[in-house]
Amino acid sequence: MQPPSGCELKAARLAVGLSQVQAAELMGYPVQAGSRGGIQSRTWQALESETDPRNMPAPIFAMFLLLTQQHPELALVGKSSAAAHQLST
Repeated sequence: MQPPSGCELKAARLAVGLSQVQAAELMGYPVQAGSRGGIQSRTWQALESETDPRNMPAPIFAMFLLLTQQHPELALVGKSSAAAHQLST
């Protein structure tokens, strides 16, 4: 998996209906008070920017896709589900 472009990251976030702040909190990025009140994540804004050279590392993007159930090949399984599956096989 390659690091996402800013557009790809934004599309993945919007596909699950998260704000930038919600996505940043999910992934452990810092959030801070915005200039107009409310909160913002400058880090997430930079990662989604097409002009900022920073990109989200590919493994972090893969985790974001897993956590938001968008990964093209993998899915997270809860421990209780995995244990039930082992007992039935």
